[in-house]
Amino acid sequence: MRRQSIVLFSAAVFLAACGSPSEEGDGGAHTPPPLTASSPEGAGGGGSGEPGEPQAVATGLEVPWALAFLPGGEALVTERDSARLMRVTPSGEKSAVATVPGVEPGGEGGLMGVAVSPNYSADKLVYLYFTAASDNRVVRATYDGGELGDLEPVVTGIPKGGNHNGGRIQFGPDKMLYIATGEVGDTGLSQDKESLGGKILRVTPDGKAAPDNPFGNLVWTYGHRNVQGLAWDDEGRLYATEFGQNRFDEINLIEKGNNYGWPEVEGTGDNEEFTNPLLTWTTDEASPSGLAYADGSLWAAGLRGERLWQVPVDNGKAGQPTAHFNSDYGRLRAVVQAPGGSLWFTTSNEDGRGDPAENDDRVLNVPLG
Repeated sequence: MRRQSIVLFSAAVFLAACGSPSEEGDGGAHTPPPLTASSPEGAGGGGSGEPGEPQAVATGLEVPWALAFLPGGEALVTERDSARLMRVTPSGEKSAVATVPGVEPGGEGGLMGVAVSPNYSADKLVYLYFTAASDNRVVRATYDGGELGDLEPVVTGIPKGGNHNGGRIQFGPDKMLYIATGEVGDTGLSQDKESLGGKILRVTPDGKAAPDNPFGNLVWTYGHRNVQGLAWDDEGRLYATEFGQNRFDEINLIEKGNNYGWPEVEGTGDNEEFTNPLLTWTTDEASPSGLAYADGSLWAAGLRGERLWQVPVDNGKAGQPTAHFNSDYGRLRAVVQAPGGSLWFTTSNEDGRGDPAENDDRVLNVPLG
């Protein structure tokens, strides 16, 4: 299970990162120091898409945490702290679909992930991940462009806490629902294969353990600290972002049944029982949340890092990462490929850890060259 990895660091950032936990970041504008990087032998160059100038699609949002596109090209956007589900059109019109009942925001919890059913044209179902009174949970409801239907539980009992709540949900190429969870500060949950905390879960659309899951339950992989980004490449490989503690944030290549090491290992280790990350950053550089794949690259949204990372990938290996928009838009939370091939990403400057601009928070559209 050992893998080659890329480690990005500078001495200044490394010293600053030690003892500075990477939750969702401390916020505040800063000038990033220069980085050095080394690519493992054989790492692919991936695609060459370069981002253009971002243009605001929608402004004045409250901590937009996730977005997912409907078949017509409009997006559903969750607001973590207000518990509102918003509809945003490509022309910039926004409207509230619903304030989702049962959401209890607090700390890093609230209304988080959103996913649209792969059979939406027939079933009209959308899926939501949120913090409730006693747990984090995934629910679904019908939405046909009017009112949101009654909530139906899909997965309940995911541990909740003040932080490390995970929250990303996404349907994979296999039409199974993947759910990213955190260990809510209870590190022992990550290695417990019977717990739903500190995992990537894989379930059927109605919440049952997906066929061929490795442990006969909902768990797909374990040993995670706090996963908030999921993306598949053109060959169906799954990648995930993960918050580190004091030293290293990660992108992992996710494979069935693997143990990613937390809390025994942060970043790259030397224990054959654990899968090493594909890529690591120091915590000041990233605090990576959302993740997308487009034009041969992974695109990771940095909260504390306040930048959009482009990571070329080829055959499951990472090339040289490039940082875009350093501190231009503050904290970045979600990033998704839009139907037209561009990227939509969201800011997260109204979450109490940023320095909001007058028109924050925003959804921005960035074309790829």
